[in-house]
Amino acid sequence: MDIKSRLAVAALKLVGRLPLRWSRRLGRLFGRLAILSRSDSLRVSRINLQLCYPAMDPDQREQLARNSVLHTAMTGFEVATIWRQPWSRSEDHIVRVRNQQLLCDGVEEGRGVLVLMPHTGNWEIFGMYLATLGPSTALYAPPKIAALDPIIRSGREATGTNMVPTNVHGVRALLKALKAGNIVMVLPDQEPDMGGDFAPFFGRPALTMTLAYNLLQRTGCRCVFGFGKRVEGGFELVFLPAEQAIYSDEQKVSLAAMNRGVEACIAEAPEQYQWEYKRFRKHPEGKSRIYQKNRR
Repeated sequence: MDIKSRLAVAALKLVGRLPLRWSRRLGRLFGRLAILSRSDSLRVSRINLQLCYPAMDPDQREQLARNSVLHTAMTGFEVATIWRQPWSRSEDHIVRVRNQQLLCDGVEEGRGVLVLMPHTGNWEIFGMYLATLGPSTALYAPPKIAALDPIIRSGREATGTNMVPTNVHGVRALLKALKAGNIVMVLPDQEPDMGGDFAPFFGRPALTMTLAYNLLQRTGCRCVFGFGKRVEGGFELVFLPAEQAIYSDEQKVSLAAMNRGVEACIAEAPEQYQWEYKRFRKHPEGKSRIYQKNRR
């Protein structure tokens, strides 16, 4: 193991020993440093927010960008605590759960439930909680630092989630799980590795995964959205309904409905969304230039 890997593992283990409140404080500290250093995270967040909320007051939009950087940093430190501590302790941080019946109805029907979890708040604790409600399967891509893989995998599997690779074999496992009436988790708001098409996201074309559409079409499962909202003392786990249009046979109709579902999750806590992701990096006419550093 090289020095970089050793330091990464040591840092994750050290933060993992901290209480949640201290993980959050440390995350906010690093977030403030990122803001003061004019990090790329802040720069990209500003661009995305200008694209998605053009009518928002500029000062309000700037504050939202800064708050988003703070929350993204907090998420990074929180997950170390959540992965490293016993689930019983992490579960104590769940202050409340909203609209869980949306999921339970699908599970009881035996149709399988596709849970779409945008990068809002803390999606790790939300995913771990889902696995306590029934057999669950999720895609998993190993981290770039291989030494972190056992820690991340053991954390995510602590409540019983079946982690499958992000390839054709993993997709087959997702299909099998849904057909068996189980829960499948998918993160729907990043550029896809396996098939995508452009659909509106905050009124702009964004390359959007077709995986969810294909799973819905091939299994007839139920679909809900969900995320872990950061609140005082812990998390509120939120389930939101999917539009009926997401079940449409027409791919573009379904993808547009999925993106509107992501927007609905973001609207619950805009500052907790990971705005630093370059979602509009690609354009229907070719590669976008909006994230170039010399852009004004």
